Amino acid sequence: MRIFLAGASGVVGRRVVPVLLADGHEVTGLARGAASADRITALGATAVLGDVYDAPALAEIVRAAAPDVVMHQLTDLGSGDRAANARLRTVGTRNLVDAAEAAGVRRIVAQSIAWAYEPGAAPAPEETPLDLAGTPDRLGSVSGVANLETAVSELPEWVVLRYGTLYGPGTWYTDGALMAQLAAAGTLAATADVTSFLHVDDAASAALAALTWPTGPVNICDDDPAAGYDWVPAFCASVGAPPPARSDAARTPWARGADNTHARKDLGWTPSRPSWREGFKQS
Repeated sequence: MRIFLAGASGVVGRRVVPVLLADGHEVTGLARGAASADRITALGATAVLGDVYDAPALAEIVRAAAPDVVMHQLTDLGSGDRAANARLRTVGTRNLVDAAEAAGVRRIVAQSIAWAYEPGAAPAPEETPLDLAGTPDRLGSVSGVANLETAVSELPEWVVLRYGTLYGPGTWYTDGALMAQLAAAGTLAATADVTSFLHVDDAASAALAALTWPTGPVNICDDDPAAGYDWVPAFCASVGAPPPARSDAARTPWARGADNTHARKDLGWTPSRPSWREGFKQS
């Protein structure tokens, strides 16, 4: 198939391009600048310059690429600005979906997150509502996710990949990156909050598989949701940081992890790193 990949030079996109090409697909990657275009070209894809905030130009770019599938792996997290990322999910996704519709594209695969669910006691399955009644500091991010998923669902065929917390090369959770810096500084505490992790290579494998999945959202995470009491000490050890402080505060109600049963049992996807316990050591 012909794939138009927005976010091709990003942390996940750089891993998606090779697996798409290896599977025989043609990939056109959207780049905002020359450096991004060079990275995409080096991976073997065709790079096109454009900006998802420029709706008319984006529509023409997608039309010219004539894709069978549009894939959305865009984020704006380089500076840790959650408001910017929410804007990208809202405005950028709206423009990308409109461009796909105008070009006659039937299918879109889009990156979302697996920690936007409403509070609960157990890891959340896909039918759990998003947390649109959350606190103001959380609502901005969750609203961006809801806007993304609503826009994507306008196409006849769509798959939303609700990724767990990404770790591995290029992410915040790798040696020398943001979370490793916090761990080294002693400011990453072990808490009761539950997280579902996902290695970036498994994010890419799910994106490839989703080209033929049925419409709907899918939790893409490993098999081992875990409280910070478990994973934070292991992460600190994996990046050479001292053991973390322990917080006895109650679990944040929405920090519940996600259930990947649908992906594993119904769709046949399994992570190559079933648990962060071994994944942290390998990445």
